[in-house]
Amino acid sequence: MTGWGEYLFNAIGKSDVTAVSKLRQEGPRGEDAWNAHLTLFPAVQRVLNPPFINPHLPKMYAICRELRPYMELEDIPGLLYMESIEYARRQKLELHLRPVPETEGDGASMPFSKIEEAIRSRDAQIAASYFAAYVRQHGARELARGLLLIGSGYLVESLGHSLSCTVFILQEMLARQDQDPWPALVVLADYFIKGRFDTTPSFRKPPQPIEQSLPDLMLRSTAGSSFIDIHHTITLYAIERARELVSREEHEHLVASWLDWMGKKEPRATLVEAPEQGYVLDYAMFYRAFSALDTEAVTRIAVPLTASAEGRKLAGRFLIKGLCDLYQGDYNPHYVTGLGAMLWVVGQHADQPSLVSNALHQYVGFLFRALGGN
Repeated sequence: MTGWGEYLFNAIGKSDVTAVSKLRQEGPRGEDAWNAHLTLFPAVQRVLNPPFINPHLPKMYAICRELRPYMELEDIPGLLYMESIEYARRQKLELHLRPVPETEGDGASMPFSKIEEAIRSRDAQIAASYFAAYVRQHGARELARGLLLIGSGYLVESLGHSLSCTVFILQEMLARQDQDPWPALVVLADYFIKGRFDTTPSFRKPPQPIEQSLPDLMLRSTAGSSFIDIHHTITLYAIERARELVSREEHEHLVASWLDWMGKKEPRATLVEAPEQGYVLDYAMFYRAFSALDTEAVTRIAVPLTASAEGRKLAGRFLIKGLCDLYQGDYNPHYVTGLGAMLWVVGQHADQPSLVSNALHQYVGFLFRALGGN
């Protein structure tokens, strides 16, 4: 770890917002800025968001990876500045040193029930040690699978975070083979203990095959732009991103658990009267509408762009850049995680205009109301 990566790592660990603010004028550019982002993995796992117990910031860090394909090199410093200030200004989880030796009992193969028992110990260091031992014996993907199944039983209590935070922290841990997983295991142990997520629920079945009902489910999820509505979509986004970690039966169970939490919410399409694009859209034009916090204007601009792959990338870039350029030093992490969820819906369902319009309207409406717009 060298240069800006080490500088930011230390500043974030000390909660030194003044030091991090030097990024604005003096920070790295292009791929150097992205490499600095990557070095923050251990520091970010310690970032808390009281009074909430959910590890929103480690999840936000992981979702920044999902934003990278939309961005040009010149955009990365703005994202690095925004996220680094957010990490620096918040409280940090106590450092938990890895126990030595990192073993459990007599070294016999550990059943997953031991993980549940470790969570019930209400000691994060003990639980993280068991997580690490399970990874060593069975592999990180098996631990991830088991933790997701536990998390599926607590969606109502956690507003979906028991899955959505867990999925993305695990995804980043699995992607970062260059990093020690211990910090991620500690934050997950701490979270499951605080949430009392300690029992794997019985499996559930969705009422219809998922492939047949997915468009209706997506319309239901993206209806409305309240704080709860955006969580419906973020959680479904996480479930779909976790498909590779679970079996088909387990995936169906995750969806069924999400459906039970969402309840009787009705599907509703938001119609966006989008003019034909008869001009070359530039960022300055987009940002005038975005900075005015005008939901209808931004969705009218963005929806026509989603008709092509190139347009979807441009819309994603403008939304990410707009969010970073509007930053004044204090953001709710859902502004980033909700953006990731919206871009996922648009990318996966580009051939369904009603879903695209719904997802854009949901996110932009949520964001602008939270920022004081309309």
